[in-house]
Amino acid sequence: MPTKRKLVVLSGAGISAESGLSTFRDSGGLWVGYDINEVATLEGWIRDPEQVLNFYNLRRSQSCKAQPNKAHIGLVELESEFDVQVITQNVDDLHERGGSSKVLHLHGELTKARSVNNENLISHIGDKPIRLGDLASDGGQLRPHIVWFGEMVPKLEDASKLVEQADILVVIGTSLVVYPAASLIHYASDNCKKYIIDPSNPELFSFEGWNHIKETATSGISKLIQDLNTYYG
Repeated sequence: MPTKRKLVVLSGAGISAESGLSTFRDSGGLWVGYDINEVATLEGWIRDPEQVLNFYNLRRSQSCKAQPNKAHIGLVELESEFDVQVITQNVDDLHERGGSSKVLHLHGELTKARSVNNENLISHIGDKPIRLGDLASDGGQLRPHIVWFGEMVPKLEDASKLVEQADILVVIGTSLVVYPAASLIHYASDNCKKYIIDPSNPELFSFEGWNHIKETATSGISKLIQDLNTYYG
């Protein structure tokens, strides 16, 4: 049996938006009325941990109620013909619930919490809220297992290696303006077939060498599948 081609997907907030999850960039730097600097930075956590916990409790609740959409399902369909690896900037679990078997979360996961004393002491909390006084096994306060602005992205090196090995790279639902995640596309080889699914022309993006499917995530995924089947079928 021939080895499947490696298809790496870099996904962002746009794919989750079509499941009803809002993105802060669509609302002037605010998430449901919260200033991003107050709820997504270590400084914000130190100033007001209760506000940060309340914000992520709300996001966790919304995320768990959302359902995977056609874009999530379409990526799973590609697994029958390709070795599909999803690298997502999203903190929801819609890729997993949609059925994707390989998902790497660059910016953490809403369904997990970790100790403030040890970033590797992680626990699965599902849809449960985190409250002040909820402690990890080492006695540290639990915080969201989220990479905040200004923090290191621990899985960036793993992600870059996956992109280096890709035969096909698909960018979907991300404008590629958030670094360091946006730097990942530069690890793709010259022989890699590259697609971007975006209804607009993303800022700071050169389309040279890319196949641009100018559609939303849910409508663009069917065109991607059709094109890949034509090209590799």
